Amino acid sequence: MADDQAEAATPHPGHAPHQPATLAITAGRGHSGRSLAPALWASSVWQSDDMHDARRRATGVRSGEFYGRYANPTVASFEEAVAALEGAESSLAFASGMGAVSSVVLALCGAGSHIVAQRQLYSATLAFLQGPCARFGIEVTFVDGTQPGAFAAAVQPGRTMLAIAETPSNPLLELVDLDELGALRGPITVVDSTFATPIGQQPLAHGVHLSLHSATKGIAGHNDATLGVVSGERDLLNEIWGYSVLHGATPSPFDALNALRGMRTLAVRTAHQSAGALRVAQDLEQHPAVAAMHYPGLPSHPQHELATRQMRQFGTVLALDLAGGAPAAEHLLRSVQLVRVATSLGGPETLVCHPRTTTHASLTDREAAEQGVVGGLLRISVGLEDAGDLLTDLHAALADAPGA
Repeated sequence: MADDQAEAATPHPGHAPHQPATLAITAGRGHSGRSLAPALWASSVWQSDDMHDARRRATGVRSGEFYGRYANPTVASFEEAVAALEGAESSLAFASGMGAVSSVVLALCGAGSHIVAQRQLYSATLAFLQGPCARFGIEVTFVDGTQPGAFAAAVQPGRTMLAIAETPSNPLLELVDLDELGALRGPITVVDSTFATPIGQQPLAHGVHLSLHSATKGIAGHNDATLGVVSGERDLLNEIWGYSVLHGATPSPFDALNALRGMRTLAVRTAHQSAGALRVAQDLEQHPAVAAMHYPGLPSHPQHELATRQMRQFGTVLALDLAGGAPAAEHLLRSVQLVRVATSLGGPETLVCHPRTTTHASLTDREAAEQGVVGGLLRISVGLEDAGDLLTDLHAALADAPGA
């Protein structure tokens, strides 16, 4: 399967490299024969020819057609497609984004290891680094990922195994300089690129070792699959796979099928959604009920120049601070009609959530305040609806909000 992934990610000799929108259509077809739709391999186990064949498959790296915890052809097709979009030698799928995060960390770190991570991380990732990692004797130093030189200053030569970033971050859309992260020497660098998708940015092109996604979100894009995926050099991914077989965060072939189907429209979906997000952000930035708007595509974003330099698209998610605080946020959640109250992102429906009580509910009050996850903060994942209709709904919900 590793050879199949390399072939899928490499253009034929004499042909120019395909653009991401084309790769989203062409990649990941090696296990489907002549079928234009992805083939579903639902089997959890395959028959071996004899004892020697069974041993070969049991001891091989990412052996295909052996046992579902090791590999699955439908999952392999999804992995090959992601690898092509990431410009990677290989990709490895998991049952969820947190399955990918925990497997990467525990595959590469042990008691006495050191990790540098930014403070602006998804709360479940923070909880994993602060809880299980501490219990296992893995030390974590947290830094402000938006500050130049912060990662490099915290690296302990010979001891720091991982440097973990998330850009754009959840929920405030803060950025980490990928060139600076990729230039670190010593630790393996990991970027959670979920908010950008492989269409929006390519961390590996900046020297980063591993690009990680909750593929549940924009990659699958239809709220019908739960997956994680990490991409990078084949040898490094094979090492992580060796641990993942023991960790057991095995992806479902059914979810891989749905995600692969979703990837076929990834480029056109994110282009439309990013354009809609920019329009909504530009409009609501001027609304009297909005105290602050967070979206990398706005010139007012403090890292807009960096976003312009390292992102192909500015993304489908925005966040806004309401002047009326938590009461205003609660009012909007009760008042929207077209926008749906739900805690996810990247799907066809526009979703709004209140991070302080959902995605970042595990933070202490102090941690939440330090990260800017305040009572009036709302995160909006812009879907495929007409942007004008979305604005009509949001303006109506804000019309008599506290603080307006």
